[in-house]
Amino acid sequence: DYELLDTGGREKLEKVGPYFFVRPCEDAIWNKTLSKKEWENIDGQFFPSIGGSKAGWKMKDEAKERFIVSFDKLRFYTTPTPFRHFGFFPEQAVHWDFIQNKIKGKKAPKFLNLFGYTGVASLFALRAGADVTHLDASKGAIEWAKENQKIAGLDKMPIRFILDDTMKFLEREIKRGNKYDAIIMDPPKFGRGPKGEIWKIEEKLPKLLDLVKRVLSKDPLFVILNSYSTESSSVSLGYALENIMQDFKGEVSCGELCLKEKNKDRLIAMSNTAIWEKNK
Repeated sequence: DYELLDTGGREKLEKVGPYFFVRPCEDAIWNKTLSKKEWENIDGQFFPSIGGSKAGWKMKDEAKERFIVSFDKLRFYTTPTPFRHFGFFPEQAVHWDFIQNKIKGKKAPKFLNLFGYTGVASLFALRAGADVTHLDASKGAIEWAKENQKIAGLDKMPIRFILDDTMKFLEREIKRGNKYDAIIMDPPKFGRGPKGEIWKIEEKLPKLLDLVKRVLSKDPLFVILNSYSTESSSVSLGYALENIMQDFKGEVSCGELCLKEKNKDRLIAMSNTAIWEKNK
């Protein structure tokens, strides 16, 4: 239910469910390939803040409401948000596939989704048979994740939803002796916890990774570290992950999560990621 149709002129043209949208894409410094008519026949466009103007969406009425999309037959809600996103990140589908494949057939591994947002990764882990804990500092994100669980038809399968600051939660889990077999984390560049706690990735990431190491089980399956911060390279994420996982038997891979443009098969880099996985 998602396609990246074209890019260029620092913008991208996307199809999300039945609707067409234009969003900024700062790296797309080449020319657009599709016609002007195709770029203008859209349901909504996000305009960045330029020269003091207020950032936001210009929408057709019918595209303002929430609607349902699916990936691999798992359904969830989406809508254009004030932060230019849709409530999910399509490039992370590769993570969803990875999570499912690693969890299937295992005996209810404990899965922790930090900075879990609207819970799509949590739902793929749940469907695959994991014991899922989903954490986010935003009450709105937690409520959205709960609704996604219902629309996915997984509401009879329990998820532990936690509204909390990530660092404080991990510190308490260490004291409680709780352990996890698989962890995914997508820390923002900047954010605030439910009690105003300030998060800055360049300051907090080393401590976050240390806390994550201390809540891992003796024989973990995988750890995923993803970042949209332009200050983080995939190589640096890989080295950081390798450092905390050196006592476990596994391998780290790193790279960029990309979307493939339908029109010319160009790969458009969206985020940096690093994955540690248990040796096969």
